[in-house]
Amino acid sequence: MKNIITKLGVRWLASALGLWIAAFLLGEGRLSLGDDWQTVVVAGLILAAINMVLKPILVILSFPAIILSLGLFMLVVNGFIILVASLLYDPFVVSGFGVAVVAGVIVGLVNYLISRVLEDL
Repeated sequence: MKNIITKLGVRWLASALGLWIAAFLLGEGRLSLGDDWQTVVVAGLILAAINMVLKPILVILSFPAIILSLGLFMLVVNGFIILVASLLYDPFVVSGFGVAVVAGVIVGLVNYLISRVLEDL
């Protein structure tokens, strides 16, 4: 049980930090997280929960497309997950699917970097 809670906490931290960086890089008009840090934290929690529950199902269902595209279809899956998170939490606004894909790439990179750093500790 502790492992699941730790994994959720790390994903929560990585998702919140990734969303914050994505909002900074993409600009307020494309990706908006509101004006306070609580919105970033809640959006990160929602994104982490969706990644833990919905993403494995989406990866299994889209496995043929992922194989045929040599993994590039994962960009679409990540963008879809960002859009779902924005639909579930009103203060988190994404202007379109392209922005969601770019935000998914940024969040994925931050998640990868945090996972690598914590793995080495």
